[in-house]
Amino acid sequence: MDLSQEIDDYIKESIEHALGLPVSTQTLESKLNASEAACNRLRQQCLYLQTRLKEKDDVIDRSRAESCMNAQALKKFVEENQKLAKECESLLGQCRRWENECSLYDHDREALMDFGNEADERAKEAEVRVHELEGELSRVVDELQFYKHQCEMQSVNNYHIYVDSSREGSAVEQLLLESLITTMVGNDEVTSTAHAFLQANSGVDVCQKLLNTWNSLKPSTRKILALAAEVKTLENDKEHLRFNLARAEEEVKVLFEENEVLHKENKRLLRHQKERCHPGSSEKRTGSASAKVRRIEYIIWHFYF
Repeated sequence: MDLSQEIDDYIKESIEHALGLPVSTQTLESKLNASEAACNRLRQQCLYLQTRLKEKDDVIDRSRAESCMNAQALKKFVEENQKLAKECESLLGQCRRWENECSLYDHDREALMDFGNEADERAKEAEVRVHELEGELSRVVDELQFYKHQCEMQSVNNYHIYVDSSREGSAVEQLLLESLITTMVGNDEVTSTAHAFLQANSGVDVCQKLLNTWNSLKPSTRKILALAAEVKTLENDKEHLRFNLARAEEEVKVLFEENEVLHKENKRLLRHQKERCHPGSSEKRTGSASAKVRRIEYIIWHFYF
């Protein structure tokens, strides 16, 4: 079998080295060249590996810096989410408070509307009653004037006839007047009503004189006083109802202005909550408040217009 020159030289040099013979210069030079070549290759590999190691270190540094930035961004994002969650919770609580206030305003407004309607009806009834009483009084006065005129006409013809007719006319007049007043005013509380009316208006000279001569007053006079007391009471009730109605209208106006403020605030809260939260949840939680506000506006608009 043929061996290569290098293997042959290696075997030869091994035998010479074993025998203690000196190594040739050519062999040493070849080994030195081989060692230098190996060192060069190792140096190049070391430089290449150092370059790769530096690149990997740079990649690690960049990854570490990017991880640090991501961690800071994640921490900031978590803090921002926590802050947004707190704001959303605060907005939801405020919306619930607005819903409760809107429901209270709705209840108060309905109560005020009922009170205003009742006051209006009572005022109309009082006005109708006053007009009826005024008509009755005017009719009674007309009848009295008519009978007095008849008596005066009869007195021109004959004095005696005048005396008889005046007595008869006075009797008829008295009977008619008492019958009419009895129809309008009951007999149960005539005395107490008339006396209380005179006492309440004792500052007036006429009322004071009638009060001083109370025991000598005729029943018909007391009935007329009771009728006047009822008219005065109805007028006072009418004024009181008008005052209450005006005050109720003022309160409704104030509530309307407050409702406008609430409506604007509710719109602002809805817009702010839609910007911060998901649209679905904000619409569910604030829909009832918006519906109640629209209902209040509708009621106020119909109440005024």
